[in-house]
Amino acid sequence: MSLALIIPDRKLDDLQQRLTQALPDSRIEIWPDISDASAVEFAVVWKQPPGSLAALPNLKAIQCFGAGVDAILSDSTLPALPIARIVDPTLTQTMVRYLDSVVNYYRLRLDLFIAQQQQQLWQAKSPRRFQHICLLGLGELGSAAASHFAVLGYQVSGWSRTAKQLEGIQCFSAEAELTAAVAQADIVICLLPLTPATESLLDTVFFSRLKAGAILINVARGAIVDDEALLAALNNGQLQAACLDVFRQEPLPAQHPFWQHPAILITPHVSAVTNVSTVVAQIADNYRRSQRGELMANLVDISKGY
Repeated sequence: MSLALIIPDRKLDDLQQRLTQALPDSRIEIWPDISDASAVEFAVVWKQPPGSLAALPNLKAIQCFGAGVDAILSDSTLPALPIARIVDPTLTQTMVRYLDSVVNYYRLRLDLFIAQQQQQLWQAKSPRRFQHICLLGLGELGSAAASHFAVLGYQVSGWSRTAKQLEGIQCFSAEAELTAAVAQADIVICLLPLTPATESLLDTVFFSRLKAGAILINVARGAIVDDEALLAALNNGQLQAACLDVFRQEPLPAQHPFWQHPAILITPHVSAVTNVSTVVAQIADNYRRSQRGELMANLVDISKGY
């Protein structure tokens, strides 16, 4: 029996070595160099090529190498198997630190001062006075970020598909409450899963619900944002700025207008990168569970898409 790593365009030697140490009785192979497809019973995947999982006839379970599973579920040939995702405190801490840094980047007007430096302009400005932050998505990452900003003294609201209760957070749910969740926010942070219900959710209507001059931070999935609507909202002043870590196509194409827009800060999908050293134990545990016929930890509800 063997475990397949189906994670294209990433160096996997370290992950393979660590999993070999954790699972000495199993063969750990890197796709597409699979010696015997019929021997593969467990796959660790991230943005797997369509059909690659269906080509493994004895596959029992699938482990996503990250927190989001939309790329797995988009495969029309996906076998009907249990799927687990990574829930990692280190990944959560990394995300919270990223968001805290971006909020402070805008609070301290570093975006303005960078522009002024390019113009050789010396003009002091006081920090922006942010009071209200809204989190779209209150899962593992969203809840942690919401609690972090609440502790710092911000008024924090959160919106999720299903009702949640978090101490110190004003929680909203369902489509009917989305407007109320974002209406007073100085900063809106998107941490929603990508599902059919959230694709292009942040569109012209959504941006019209924000107070003028709000700032958007998207660290979820690029397809949740309507690119043209975002550009229009920035150009007409409805949005003051946007920090984007995720995009519909990655890497972002060279000709995309986001690159040159003065109000957009781009980072290359680095807000919460999976740390190999902290997730190997979780992957190995789920592998053992699947071999024993037990439920894996952090199972995905495929009907919900997360």
